[in-house]
Amino acid sequence: MWITAKAPSLAEFEEMAQESFARLPHEFRALCEDVIIRVDDFPTDEVLEELGAQTEFDLLGLFQGIGLPQRSSQDIAPMPNMIWLYRRPILDYWAENDETLGHIVSHVLIHEIGHHFGLSDDDMEEIEAQVAD
Repeated sequence: MWITAKAPSLAEFEEMAQESFARLPHEFRALCEDVIIRVDDFPTDEVLEELGAQTEFDLLGLFQGIGLPQRSSQDIAPMPNMIWLYRRPILDYWAENDETLGHIVSHVLIHEIGHHFGLSDDDMEEIEAQVAD
C-alpha cells in the first residue's frame, strides 16, 4: 500500500482540516462560526517576513484577524478572521515526527483557533485531549 501512497492534495488537505474541525467539541466549534479555514502550500513571503521565519517550512499555521479578546463593538466591519494551514510544512513536520497526519492537522488547527480565543497552552491541550484522531 505504501508504494502507491501520495501526499494529500490541497483539496484533500482542506477536507482533512474540515473533518478535524468537525471533531472538535461542539461548544468550541459553536464559538468559531465566523472563522474561515484555508489551506495553502506555503505562507506568503510577506507573512514569513513579518513573523521573522527563517524558511517557508517554519510556519505550520497562522491565525489572521482580530481575536475575540481584542474585539470591540466599535470595530468597523473588520476582515473575516482566518486560520491558514500550510500543507507543505505540515507534511514536512509529519515526515520528521512519529505522529499521524490527522493528529498534526488537529493540533495546528486547535492551536490557531486558540489564538482566536486567547486560550492558554493548557486550555488548548485540554481541548486536544478531547479530540480523537
